[in-house]
Amino acid sequence: MRLRLMAVAALMTGLFAAGAAPASAQGFAGGGPFGGLFPKPYDFGIGPGSGRSASPVPRQTVRYDGKHKPGTIVINTAERRLYLVQANGTALKYGIGVGRDGFRWSGVKTITRKAEWPGWTPPPQMLKRRPDLPRYMPGGIDNPLGARAMYLGSTLYRIHGSNEPETIGQAVSSGCFRMTNDDVVDLYNRVNVGATVVVLNN
Repeated sequence: MRLRLMAVAALMTGLFAAGAAPASAQGFAGGGPFGGLFPKPYDFGIGPGSGRSASPVPRQTVRYDGKHKPGTIVINTAERRLYLVQANGTALKYGIGVGRDGFRWSGVKTITRKAEWPGWTPPPQMLKRRPDLPRYMPGGIDNPLGARAMYLGSTLYRIHGSNEPETIGQAVSSGCFRMTNDDVVDLYNRVNVGATVVVLNN
């Protein structure tokens, strides 16, 4: 009995000590007795261990000797990869989801708008195919556009986030290019409105 009481006392002491730590050292930092139970900032409220926050195609730096200047986004739909050209003969390579059969396209566009946690209004063509969809969905973790969106020219197409990382590397969309939330935030922070986007479909 005495040993049990001592163990309880030791546990309570540890909990109170954790409570006295700065807020920045608790919860999100993964420290203390509750480390790992709460979502990290880059999990966007989904939480670790859910299988929904990490890309099945890791982001990486690769050699690039193409003709496009730094800051250009090159999308290879056949490969299901997006490249952001860098200034030192390299490119950042991201896994993406692309349009399914009948919805893939090619061309050169510019990023005309950027948005954080964008709202989503399904276009009339999509509502005709899917009348069950909402007419508008506000931005948030359940929104299919995810954490960020970059709008391509005057089209309905976007590079946007997704809460379904299992679709990265797949052909599932209606013509947009989807990334994990972690990857789309990384790309969003690296490009500006006016950036050129080259879409290859061969």
